[in-house]
Amino acid sequence: MSMLLNISNRNAISDSPSCNGTQNPSTLCHHLARRLVQIGITDVFTVPGDFNLSLLDGLIAEPELNLIGCCNELNAGYAADGYDRSRGVSACVVTFTVSGLSVTNAITRAYSENLAVICIVGGPNLNDYGSNRILHHTIGLADFNQELRCFQTVTCHCHQVSYALRQIIHAYSN
Repeated sequence: MSMLLNISNRNAISDSPSCNGTQNPSTLCHHLARRLVQIGITDVFTVPGDFNLSLLDGLIAEPELNLIGCCNELNAGYAADGYDRSRGVSACVVTFTVSGLSVTNAITRAYSENLAVICIVGGPNLNDYGSNRILHHTIGLADFNQELRCFQTVTCHCHQVSYALRQIIHAYSN
């Protein structure tokens, strides 16, 4: 039951008021934070990085969520695995590509044991997609979907969120 959300539009996250500390229910940060709380998550295991900092700011603004910083992605993934075993559902947040690939082993284990671990991965701005540029955090290719393809084989659902709130509400409201 492991799931990956690849949040790919930092502008859609960081330009919203809720990511700056106010509670505006029409932003991706607020929606995601509230949904995590609604399904029973009170602690999120995180590895901060430049492609997820705006998202983490938005999650911090949710008073019912506690962000637990981890020293690396594999630790965050295994912490989420253990949390799921005691609570029934868990989440971790890492940054783009090399971080996402690093957490893959923990997510694979969770998937093989049918655990409900949600892995949320930050990503570059949409204007970087298709630009044929090599960004830091990549594996030296201008293809930004390597980690998405890796996660597709070890998760029950893998979704790249490109157009923020409308897309995520539609995809996960049922």
